Amino acid sequence: MIKLMIVDDQKIFREGLKMILSQYEEIEVVGLCENGDEATKLLTVYQPDVILMDIQMPVMNGVDAVKIIQEKFNVKVIMLTTFHDESYIYDAIVNGASGYLLKDTDVEVIYQAILTVHSGGALMDPSVTKIMMKQFQNIAKDQHGDVLDLNALSEREQEIAKCVAEGLNNKEISEKLFLGEGTIKNHLTKILMKLDLRDRTQLAIYVLKCK
Repeated sequence: MIKLMIVDDQKIFREGLKMILSQYEEIEVVGLCENGDEATKLLTVYQPDVILMDIQMPVMNGVDAVKIIQEKFNVKVIMLTTFHDESYIYDAIVNGASGYLLKDTDVEVIYQAILTVHSGGALMDPSVTKIMMKQFQNIAKDQHGDVLDLNALSEREQEIAKCVAEGLNNKEISEKLFLGEGTIKNHLTKILMKLDLRDRTQLAIYVLKCK
């Protein structure tokens, strides 16, 4: 059973998500919170495995909340965003979010995302990723000091890393490069080790900074 917390300032939205996601037998919605401050204070009470959290909320937004959560509790967090949240998403990922989804994403996709991050994976909504690419690149131009390149990777590993930056999942990468999904997974493990990165979300940002 995956213990889930939902954090959103819109009561109808968070209660609607609870009602729908509670129908999945693997998920137990243990708590609902209306802002990041409330969520950080109630984490020890609810002890969730995964958190679905809105980015823009009063009192404390999702960007600040995910930083506190990762520093103190290391709970998996999926950010729920809109196209108007572009300026926040980079900071949310840097602060430790395991990924992000659009708020109008199909419930089945949200369900699969919960399973993915709970098992140690990360996710990037392809439609959001395409919008974010330009922002990540602009931010990278303003950051100096770190020498970022992909030369530590083999040619095949660089191909896979670039596919991740495009928002492709393992199945889509395997189809594009004509490799098995198991092979893609093994390559990704090696890539993350070589670049000293936590997950595919950080890898995508790294690749975009290298451009």
